[in-house]
Amino acid sequence: MLNSLNHALTATNLDPLSLEPLPPETRQRLLRFPLGLHDSALLPLEEIAGIITVELNQILPVPEMPGCVLGICNWRGEMLWLVDLNHLVGCPPLSQIRQVLASPLAIVVEVNDQPLGLVVQQVNDIELHELNYLQAATVGLFPSQLIPFILGVLPGGNGPVLNVTAITQYPLLQIHRGEEERGRGGEGERGRWF
Repeated sequence: MLNSLNHALTATNLDPLSLEPLPPETRQRLLRFPLGLHDSALLPLEEIAGIITVELNQILPVPEMPGCVLGICNWRGEMLWLVDLNHLVGCPPLSQIRQVLASPLAIVVEVNDQPLGLVVQQVNDIELHELNYLQAATVGLFPSQLIPFILGVLPGGNGPVLNVTAITQYPLLQIHRGEEERGRGGEGERGRWF
């Protein structure tokens, strides 16, 4: 019996060169989080610099800012602007959602070395999706304020994938920054949004 087992093992070709390589992974990792009362959205994980717990008593409110701007906090020794993502995209602000924990989370995104904290109730899961199959956002399926921020919609009702660049370059978030730069003679300051 042992002889036949040895024969079976030697007869089996275990040559690793004969195995076909796995196809390259084309799906991207996306972070899902609640948006509004009953929906969710996703952000590409490669555009997320970190996720932090936001202690409400650590947020410094800044006067004369748009309503979606919660204020600033310290992140890695630098100033981090915090934006209520729900409020920005036309959903009820986090302050009006009862399920919000005492400490919401900020999804920190960075564009051109400028971090911005997108404050959400919580984060759910990391999912793999094929972004080549994204569909255009249809008016009527989403709040009109959300449409400019949608990169595309996953097929099968899996939710919108948000465009980080569109969020960070949204004119409402840039108005005060432009005024600030004009006041300094056009000199920009790293890490400043407003």
